[in-house]
Amino acid sequence: MKKIYHLGTCDTCRRILKELSPLEGIELQEIKTEPLTAKQLEEMKKLSGSYEALFSKRARLYRQKGLHEKELSEAEFKNLLLAHYTFLKRPVILTDNDIFIGNSKKVVNAAKAALHS
Repeated sequence: MKKIYHLGTCDTCRRILKELSPLEGIELQEIKTEPLTAKQLEEMKKLSGSYEALFSKRARLYRQKGLHEKELSEAEFKNLLLAHYTFLKRPVILTDNDIFIGNSKKVVNAAKAALHS
């Protein structure tokens, strides 16, 4: 299964989806209109090793809620990821056995190679 979790209103996500084209056979999930389920998040955690790896500390809400001043537990990262789409580091790209998180050039290039191999 190949899947990409993205935010449709995010320019960076749109640019990366274009870079990853063609997207035939790849399931897309727009996380604002179709929020993550606990099961999906658990699957991502298994591949990434932690909820923190999936968490975007660049999200505006992270600072607005004063979370940058706290030491968050894995359970808190999980609850925040399930509570609001903005906390997911985007895009998250899944292949059969790999996960690619975020938008760095290195991650996007590795994901592209894995998706089209």
